[in-house]
Amino acid sequence: MKIGPYKFDNPVILAPMAGVTDRPFRNLCYQLGADLCVSEMVTSKKHLWNSRKTRLRLDHKDEKGIRSVQIAGTDPQKLADAAVFNVGHGAQIIDINMGCPAKKVCNVLAGSALLKNESLVSEILISVVDAVTVPVTLKIRTGWDQENKNAVSIAKIAEQSGIQALSVHGRTRADAYKGDAEYETIAAVKAAVSIPVIANGDITSPQKAKQVLTLTQADGLMIGRAAQGNPWIFQQIKHYLSENTLLPRPDSNETSKILTEHLQNLYEFYGELSGVRIARKHIGWYINNLQGVDRQGAESFRQQVNRIDDANTQLELATDFFNTQRNPLAA
Repeated sequence: MKIGPYKFDNPVILAPMAGVTDRPFRNLCYQLGADLCVSEMVTSKKHLWNSRKTRLRLDHKDEKGIRSVQIAGTDPQKLADAAVFNVGHGAQIIDINMGCPAKKVCNVLAGSALLKNESLVSEILISVVDAVTVPVTLKIRTGWDQENKNAVSIAKIAEQSGIQALSVHGRTRADAYKGDAEYETIAAVKAAVSIPVIANGDITSPQKAKQVLTLTQADGLMIGRAAQGNPWIFQQIKHYLSENTLLPRPDSNETSKILTEHLQNLYEFYGELSGVRIARKHIGWYINNLQGVDRQGAESFRQQVNRIDDANTQLELATDFFNTQRNPLAA
C-alpha cells in the first residue's frame, strides 16, 4: 500500500481521536508498532490557530513517525488554507475529517454530516488536494444513517478528486459508537475503487484484525478506542498477521515501564498541571485493560489517583499500583 511516497505492508494505523492522539500518545504507538498515527483534528478556523490547544496539536517536535494531520471544517477554501498552514508546520500527510459523529461537529455540518452533501464533498476534496503537494487522505463513515449509506459514492468522488487513501469506519453518523461495526460496506468500497482502503471500527484484537482483513480485503487497518490503555495492540496485530501466533501479553514490569514513560512525556508536553489532569484518563484506560484484578480495589485506586494534582505523587502511585499487579494487560 502506498500513500504518496510512503509505502506500507499491511499497515496498522492509529485513528485520529480528539483528546487522545496527541504527540506523546502518537510517539508511544509508533514505538509499539503503529505504521502511521493520525493527529487530533485541527480546525480550519483561522482565529483558533493561535489557541493553546491548536498550538499543541501543531507540535511535531521529535515525532517518531510520519506526520499525518487531520483537518476539519466545511468551507473548501478554509480547509485548503488549513492544509497549507499545517504543511507549513510540518505535516507530511493531510487527512480530511468526514467521519466524526460528535454533535458539536455535525451541528455545524462538519465531520460525518458532510456525507449528506456529495457536491460539497467534491469541492472540499479538490480544493485541498490542489492546495498542497503532500498526499491527502480522507476518513468517512458508511453514510449518515442506516437508510442512507453512500460510502461507495463518496469513495468514487474521493478517487476522482485525487485522494490517495480512504479510511472507512463501519458505522453511520447516526450510529455514533452504538451497536456493532459492519464490514460489508467497507468491502463494497474496496471493490469499487482502486485507491487504498483502510478498515476501521471495533478492531479490538489480533484475531478480529485478521477477520476484518479477510471480510473486507482492505489494504490496511485503523485502530481507535482499542488502543486506549493498550498501545501494544499494534505490535500484537502485526505479529499475528505475519506469524499467525499471538504475542504474550505485556507483564507488569513492561506495563509499568511504558506507563511511566507515557506519564512523564505527558507532563513534559503539557506542563505539570495539565499533564496530570490529562494523564488521569490514560491511567483509567490502562486499569480497564488489566485482567484478573480486584475491580473494587482498582476503582478505589482510580478515584485516589484522580484527586492528585502533583506529577511526582501521581507517577509514584501509578507505578506502584501497576508494579503490584501480577496479571498482564488484556490483548
